[in-house]
Amino acid sequence: WLVLAVMSVGTLIIFLDNTVVNTALPAISVDLGASNSMLQWIVDSYVLVLAGLLLLGGSLGDRFGRKRWMIIGLVIFGAGSVGAALATSGSQLIVYRGIMGLGAALVLPGTLSILTNVFPREERARAIAIWTAVGALGIGLGPALGGYLVDAFGWASVFWMHIPIVALGIAGMAVVPES
Repeated sequence: WLVLAVMSVGTLIIFLDNTVVNTALPAISVDLGASNSMLQWIVDSYVLVLAGLLLLGGSLGDRFGRKRWMIIGLVIFGAGSVGAALATSGSQLIVYRGIMGLGAALVLPGTLSILTNVFPREERARAIAIWTAVGALGIGLGPALGGYLVDAFGWASVFWMHIPIVALGIAGMAVVPES
């Protein structure tokens, strides 16, 4: 069940990032002078890279170790988050969001694969249901959390908030067996 908690942290951050940025777009537009087209790419670069590389991320984990590639994905996602928070132009933010998508593509398939490997058949459905619920929670929590962070701390905070979650996920990998 500790492994489920760690996998849920990985899932939460990936799905949370899908929606948390949307509330920061008006502030990003003002601060970075981003056009409507750039704002669309800021959102889409993450999702497109994530979707486009998801199968590759799963294959890399299957071939070279799911835990290892999930940690690499968390590090890449965290580095992309720092870059995004420090971006000084819309173009930079688009690139860093793509890097975050790459990290997410390495993390997400590992979370489910590790769960199916760790949990016995009779407990697997419950574990996957909890994992799915955490992902849905991330999607729903994103706009509210993003709105609060932007109002209280500015648009960059929607990217800075990922760093402690990434650190928690990496630290939690100590309880996860390699598969």
